[in-house]
Amino acid sequence: MSSQKKLNRIDRPQGKHMVGDGFPVQTLLSYSRHGSDVSPFLLLDYAGPAEFEPSDRPRGVEEHPHRGFETVTIVYAGGLAHRDSGGNFGEIGPGDIQWMTAASGVVHEEMHSPSFTRSGGLFEVVQLWVNLPSSEKMSSPRYQEIVSATVPVVDLANGKARVIAGTAWGVTGPARTVTPLNVIDIRFSDPGRFNVQILEGHTATIVVLDSVLSFDGEIVDTPQVCIFSVEGEAIAFDVVQPGKILVLSGEPIEEPIAGYGPFVMNTQSEIRQAVADYQAGRMGRLPTLV
Repeated sequence: MSSQKKLNRIDRPQGKHMVGDGFPVQTLLSYSRHGSDVSPFLLLDYAGPAEFEPSDRPRGVEEHPHRGFETVTIVYAGGLAHRDSGGNFGEIGPGDIQWMTAASGVVHEEMHSPSFTRSGGLFEVVQLWVNLPSSEKMSSPRYQEIVSATVPVVDLANGKARVIAGTAWGVTGPARTVTPLNVIDIRFSDPGRFNVQILEGHTATIVVLDSVLSFDGEIVDTPQVCIFSVEGEAIAFDVVQPGKILVLSGEPIEEPIAGYGPFVMNTQSEIRQAVADYQAGRMGRLPTLV
C-alpha cells in the first residue's frame, strides 16, 4: 500500500479583487504566502463564478507583459479571446485550456470572447502561474491552445478526471511542460471515497472549487486549498458533496524567487532588467487592430 501524503495546511482566499474589468478574482495560491510548498506553481486565481450582462464592448485585461513563467488558463464557463506579441491569437470556451510559456517575455491581452461579450452569462475561469527553472526563464516563448476534445477523460467510480498535464491513471495529458508536473481537472458526480497517486518528493495541492471533501473527518468546502507534504505517494479523502476540484502536483524548483507584478525571476537585478526590456519594447507589442 502506498504511503499517504500528510495534509499540512488548509487555506481560504484572502478577499476578492478585480483584474481589469472582466475578472472578479479570488487568489487561492501565491508564492508570497505558500512558497516552496506549492512549487512549481506560483499563483492560482479563481475568477467567478460571476454573471455578466451582455455588452458591445469586451471586458478583460488589456495589453500587459509577462516574463519568467507560464500562464495556464482553464475555462469552466464563458469564453476568452487571447492575442500576443508573438502573433498568437484565438478563442477558448468551456473545457478549453490556454498554456502560454512567457519565458523571455510576452506582451498579451486576455478579453472576454466576442460571442460571450454579446451574450453575457456565467463566467468561471482559473488561471495558474507555473514557474520556470532559471535555465529556461530566458528561452523562447511558446503558446499551446488545448481544446477540450483533446484532453483525455478517465472514468472514476464517482466521477470523471481530465488529465490536462502529466500522467495519471495510465493516461497522459496533451500539455507540453518544462518540468515534471500534473494538472488534473476532476468532476465528482457522487459521494464516495477517492484515491489519487502522486510521486514521492513532489508537491501536492488540491484546489476545492465547487465540492465538499472530508479528510479523516476534517471538512473542506469551497473555495479552499489543501496543501500536502512532499513525503508519501498517495492522497485519499471522502467526497461529501459532489462538485469540481483541481489536483496540482509537481517536482519542486528549488531556486530563489524574485517577483514584481507580471515578472517572476531569480534575482532583483533580473526583475529590473525585465522592467527595462518591457519599457524599451524588447518584449514586443501587440499589433494595432484595424
